[in-house]
Amino acid sequence: MATFLLEIGTEELPADFARLALSQLEQRVAADLAEARLDYETLSVTGTPRRLAVILQGLAPAQSDRREERKGPPAQQAFQNGVPTAAALGFARRCGIAPEALEVRDTDKGPFVFARILERGRAAGAVLSERIPGWIWSLQGRRFMRWGEGDSRFSRPLRWLVALLDDAVVPLHLEECDPPLSSDRTSRGHRLHGEQLPIPTAKAYAETLRDAGVLVDRPTRRTAILTALEQAASRSGGVPDLPESLLEELVDLVESPQLIEGAIEDRYLALPPEVLSTVMRSHQRYVPLLQSAHASDPLALESHGVLQPHFLCIGNGLPEASETIRRGNERVLRARLADAEFFLRADRTVASIDRRDALDRVTFAEGLGSLRDRSERLEWLTDVLLQALQLPAAVTEAARRAAHLCKHDLVSQMVGEFPELQGQMGGKYLLAEGEPRAVALAVVEHYLPRGAGDALPASEAGAVLAMAERLELLLSIYAKGERPSGSSDPYALRRAGNGLLQILWDQSWRLDLEALLQRASGHWAALLPAFDVQPQALSADLGEFLRQRLISLLEEEGIPADLVLAVAGETVALERILRDPADARKRALLLQRLRQERRLAAVQAVVQRAARLADKGNLATAVLRASAVVDPALFDSPSEAAMLSVLDRLEPIATGCEEDRYEQLAVGLIDSTETLAAFFDGDQSVMVMAENGAVRRNRLNLLAVLRNQASVLADFSRVSG
Repeated sequence: MATFLLEIGTEELPADFARLALSQLEQRVAADLAEARLDYETLSVTGTPRRLAVILQGLAPAQSDRREERKGPPAQQAFQNGVPTAAALGFARRCGIAPEALEVRDTDKGPFVFARILERGRAAGAVLSERIPGWIWSLQGRRFMRWGEGDSRFSRPLRWLVALLDDAVVPLHLEECDPPLSSDRTSRGHRLHGEQLPIPTAKAYAETLRDAGVLVDRPTRRTAILTALEQAASRSGGVPDLPESLLEELVDLVESPQLIEGAIEDRYLALPPEVLSTVMRSHQRYVPLLQSAHASDPLALESHGVLQPHFLCIGNGLPEASETIRRGNERVLRARLADAEFFLRADRTVASIDRRDALDRVTFAEGLGSLRDRSERLEWLTDVLLQALQLPAAVTEAARRAAHLCKHDLVSQMVGEFPELQGQMGGKYLLAEGEPRAVALAVVEHYLPRGAGDALPASEAGAVLAMAERLELLLSIYAKGERPSGSSDPYALRRAGNGLLQILWDQSWRLDLEALLQRASGHWAALLPAFDVQPQALSADLGEFLRQRLISLLEEEGIPADLVLAVAGETVALERILRDPADARKRALLLQRLRQERRLAAVQAVVQRAARLADKGNLATAVLRASAVVDPALFDSPSEAAMLSVLDRLEPIATGCEEDRYEQLAVGLIDSTETLAAFFDGDQSVMVMAENGAVRRNRLNLLAVLRNQASVLADFSRVSG
């Protein structure tokens, strides 16, 4: 068994491509080798900003042989008087065997000619030489480029190729490159050393590069960077402000990581901590140091007591240049922070209410007016939500004031330079001007959650405003006629829908979204006459969109797909889902728990059987009271009376509105499964489809009421198993 190495040497790759290309390469290589019948023990794909590497260990010396049997023409066409005809000769030639090797066998359609083919496996090196160019040119990414006068496209120009099978070079030639590239055993070390680096064998690859200062193994490099940052932070008594996204980017920006510690001038600690962190993390890829692991105050007006007066960064230079690199990073950060200081000072000379007026000069989207128009629509929605939710007066007052001012910072100089700070700077400016803390906090929180896994608004006023923000976006873009499709969602409408539902769940609010959408759709039709909005259609489209977001969120929580469809699928009335979106989640979680406790199957079996028979009748699904449609005088078995008794017990639960009614209904169904099953299969069971029409209808009504009562919990026909 051999070890194979392919190294694709490039100019500096963008960090996102250096990471995403690895999974693409791994999938393509694995699929190609399986198709080529070339066995191996392990496949690893790794890389740095200057190289992508594929390493195969335990590689078979050759393809496995392939044995194949092919069916040819009928025997009477293939042979005449025992002599092969042109049909037999052509078939043998296509199969690569001699005509005398053909066999005649009987089949259901008579005797036919068959050929046994043995394709000997080719040497691994020859197979790899053919496949590798396809691996390279199949990689996809953003902003690919051409270089020189060649036609090849790649993220960055290719500069060298190493292809080794143990210690032997696998011949490759990429004519498309400019200049054309041929494989050899010569890699490159650190870019600042510039030396060529012979790789003696494929197994010695990582060790050879490590000796030259390059950590080519990505997990090793990641661990080294994280350890260095944590140790440096620990020495200073701080905590690294290191989001996962920043750590992953740092790993793909360097191949010889060096820890650099820099200082922040004390004057800049008067800036809000979010400003410092944004400048350092997003613009310079530095790691700020928090004073403690506790979340900082989102309305902190300065960084004193929140951030330490120094930062960490990961360099890709030489150790002897660390001091020079440190001074250079400090100088760059000083210039950035001086700009931020200027923007902050300039913004504070303008009152927030005056900035709100300036929103009129900024277009939100074509046909949807200015940011001022959007702000007014958001205010209207905030009022509608507050009326529906009936929150305390203090919350109502804060939410309305925050809705009036929440977009003012979009025309501030600070947010113009650092868009990531929208909302955060708006809240801080308002607090500094004397607005109540609840108002400022709601402005900060109304952008939450910004994405999957992000925090949700903690205050009620912030939650109301965040919901209004998402509803306004959905209504406006849908009214404009645009919809998310496939991977295209330029306005992040799916994220808006998810956030709306997540906030409702988090706040445990019951909100009739159906009524709200109907009212808002009518208002939007009047606001945007140019789009000829049909309120009923707009409301229905948005309702169906929110159903899909609900299904997606429940599945992301790990709830099985069949249980999700049982509470929110197409067979469940959209009105029921929209009138209380939290209700569907509550029922799905209950069904999941019952399944985990192995109590769901028994109920499911009885209800599904009842529902299949009930469909032969014509009782409306809304009927939950057995006494209204069942006549006990038509009973001729105790099992019918027993079943009626069960339905009478379940009816007040199914029609009630107690907080735990679903739990009670589930328990009632579980406790009654034996009684219900006896109706079908016991010693006193009955024939539902009786010859007597009145008796048959009476029994079908019993089953239909059971189906209807159970459907209050879920559509059991969608539950699998």
